Amino acid sequence: MSSSAVAPDPDCLAARLWSRLGIAGPYAPFFMLFVLGLPLLSLSRAGLMIWQIERVSATGAWGEMLLQGVRADLIQLGLMSLPLLLVMPVLAISPLWRLWRRISALWLILCVVVLVLLEVSSPAFINEYDTRPHRLFVEYLKYPGEVLPMLWEGFRIHLLGGLALTALALHATAKLVRPWLVQARTWSNLRLWLVWPAAFLVCALMIRSSLDHRPANPASFALTSDPMINTLVLNSAYSVTYAVYGMRHEARSSEIYGKMSEAEILEQFRATRELLGDRRELLGDAEIPTLVHQEAGVRRERPLNLVIILEESLGATFVESLGGVPVTPEIEKLKKEGWWFEQLYATGTRSVRGIEAVTTGFLPTPAQAVVKLSLAQRNFSTLASILGRQGYESEFIYGGESHFDNMRGFFLANGFSRVTDENDYVNPVFKASWGVSDEDLFNKTHERLSEKHAQGKQSYTLVFTSTNHSPFEFPDSRIELYEQPKGTDNNAVKYTDWALGRFIETAKQSPYWKDTLFLIVADHDIRVRGDSLVPIERFHIPGLILGADIKPRVVKTVASQVDLPTTMLSLMGVSAHHPMTGRDLLTEQVGLPGRAMMQYNDHLAWMEGDRVVVLRPEKAPTHGRYLPKTKHLEVVSPPEEAAALEKRALAHSLLPAWLYREQRYRLPDAPAK
Repeated sequence: MSSSAVAPDPDCLAARLWSRLGIAGPYAPFFMLFVLGLPLLSLSRAGLMIWQIERVSATGAWGEMLLQGVRADLIQLGLMSLPLLLVMPVLAISPLWRLWRRISALWLILCVVVLVLLEVSSPAFINEYDTRPHRLFVEYLKYPGEVLPMLWEGFRIHLLGGLALTALALHATAKLVRPWLVQARTWSNLRLWLVWPAAFLVCALMIRSSLDHRPANPASFALTSDPMINTLVLNSAYSVTYAVYGMRHEARSSEIYGKMSEAEILEQFRATRELLGDRRELLGDAEIPTLVHQEAGVRRERPLNLVIILEESLGATFVESLGGVPVTPEIEKLKKEGWWFEQLYATGTRSVRGIEAVTTGFLPTPAQAVVKLSLAQRNFSTLASILGRQGYESEFIYGGESHFDNMRGFFLANGFSRVTDENDYVNPVFKASWGVSDEDLFNKTHERLSEKHAQGKQSYTLVFTSTNHSPFEFPDSRIELYEQPKGTDNNAVKYTDWALGRFIETAKQSPYWKDTLFLIVADHDIRVRGDSLVPIERFHIPGLILGADIKPRVVKTVASQVDLPTTMLSLMGVSAHHPMTGRDLLTEQVGLPGRAMMQYNDHLAWMEGDRVVVLRPEKAPTHGRYLPKTKHLEVVSPPEEAAALEKRALAHSLLPAWLYREQRYRLPDAPAK
């Protein structure tokens, strides 16, 4: 007698599984969530670890990562269970049993789909940002008009593959829950209510995942000195959930590093000014404690106009003389004509962080940049508001949609009188996902500067490029490609550099050149990542000041983006009262080591010369020495001056959050909101 193998019926298998879970009665959907969720998240984590095998192997923490990962997964599955558990005593009673089955089935499907969606999104996100999906994943959802074309052009395969896997998960889970929709009720209401307190307690302990005085958080899973590897221990749903939770506590975000009294913060602020040889007069304004009078370092009969060209993702990695690839020949040529920064560092990893630093001089925090925070949407000090009191008109020129990251709203509320964006370009040469090309941007800038000069207006113009953003689209036949295929970051940077050189050459032949100071600087580097607590080498950016009567100079001190607006005022010949904490590099004594601050996810690096202290949530500070020539942060034992260094770092991490919260980063006579 012959026999043939018969494939098991999936519906039958699902029915058996629900039948076995039937002993749990109305709690069966919760058990099913864990039956599905734990293997799913563990397999995804293992896959990501194998993908990043070199960096994981360097830590030697394979087993601990997988084990601690299960702990993180239990936290997230507990969080997903909690909303349903809270309504259960009302909805799972006998009269509403049918409704309970439907609601719990829909919730189970939703949870599984969210887990799958975020996990399948993780490889592309890690490849771009060197971390699991976090707050940026949520923030980008606000801008579908910009983000969807970017995803389609630059990540089409990832997008289609991710949607297909998510749709498959939706279909499979929906099929799996069918037997539950006809499950008979086997528990009495009394039994349901008697078990519920214990179930709630188990869920709460699972979410807390600790018997210490504080519940577990992402810092609890930091097993190595490689931040990206630490995020692999988590799951992406937990990473995003915690990021959203953290966004609710922006005003006190820096307190994750420790606490200080207001008096001690200000005492450390003043002591650091003395250490850095800052001779500018603090005005002693109790309402605006950082308010200084800055006397211009250059006396001018008529102060210069200002143009800041903020270059998207132009890190030192693209500048050959700073150790990068040779794709910025125009900048290399121009650097001999003005001030060139050898050790300039960005404050963060996103454009809004660079905008925050360069246009307001505000120090970084773990929170969102102030460009997007509610209390900074009025009477927040910016270069535009400072110069506005000197009679300047300020304009923001961008090639894309200016509402992105709330730029338009922030600028118009804080000193800018005009915003020019993609809707203001007639017949642009080229239009990409993020807006018109950078040559269109520079053509518009030349047009606007010529108009202002003809009208005799003093002006400040902020220009923000966009071509060097994935999917790296730009016109053909402009440059000799650095590499194949065309749509790479190196080629996009080379194109933007070409457009910049063309613009500067035109500006030099224009009447406004002799009256204008130009600052060319990056907002941040591209794809900031590394296996150190803070990859300082990826915060290194080019900076160049030229125009008017600027003489060539090489600035060798460690400098931060927040030092640029104060220095520009001094070079322009503008004396002013302002609350910016950056240094005036024009009047600073030569030979000082300098300092910089770098915010990297929830880590903050404070660097003085080559000495570095890294602040981390719930952990002791780490000390190191940064070696610019080798681009390496060497972890060292705490030096003798460790306590003083840590205090300065902590004070300057708490200072901006306190100034923001109390609305004290404003100009004199500007009221709090």
